[in-house]
Amino acid sequence: MNKILACLPRLDYQRLLASMETVELTAGDVLCEPGEAVRHVYFPSDALLSLLNLVDTEDVFSVALMGREGMIGAASVMGSQLSPFRVIVLGSGTALRMKTKLFVQEFRSNEVLRDAVLGFVLALTLQISENAACNRFHVIEERLARWLLMMRDRFSSGQFHITHEMMGHMLGVRRVGVTNAAHSLKQRELIDYSRGAIDIIDGVGLKAAACGCYRMVEGRHGKA
Repeated sequence: MNKILACLPRLDYQRLLASMETVELTAGDVLCEPGEAVRHVYFPSDALLSLLNLVDTEDVFSVALMGREGMIGAASVMGSQLSPFRVIVLGSGTALRMKTKLFVQEFRSNEVLRDAVLGFVLALTLQISENAACNRFHVIEERLARWLLMMRDRFSSGQFHITHEMMGHMLGVRRVGVTNAAHSLKQRELIDYSRGAIDIIDGVGLKAAACGCYRMVEGRHGKA
């Protein structure tokens, strides 16, 4: 269950649920583009989403990962009607969707929901800030280990599918850089991969190989 909605008292949750619909999200789906009007907010249940920043028409990189701990469309409560990021589905699953206008009304009148959403916004802001520093100061192999651990935490599984191209977007590097880093982690027997299927075979070793950003962000806010 989505952790923001799980904070609500049962009656509030049931009332809110009446204004929502369950949607199936498929890996590769684009939920919104930067500058696009946000007509719905999404609360992932078991889907994995990535927030992408577009540098130009070709270069994109991931600024944050999001699973059931978060939501898409939180900027609407800050008065923004437009999406700041491209949001894509990394891992298929379900989400609860609600019209943005109704969500903003509920946010303003429901203190518990407001506190949960603002807590998530703070955590997301810190993740984005940490990612910016990580991309600047840490080598690709450390960053890849970190992202794989973040994905494992949100999938609640060490096995998932993701292409080298998408991992390149996550790290903000060319595909060859991802391939070399993944090969190094495989040679160290920390992961295995084949045709987009990733298997973390030594989580403790992968954590040791990751940069300190993983322990800082995940430890501060708890695993998703």
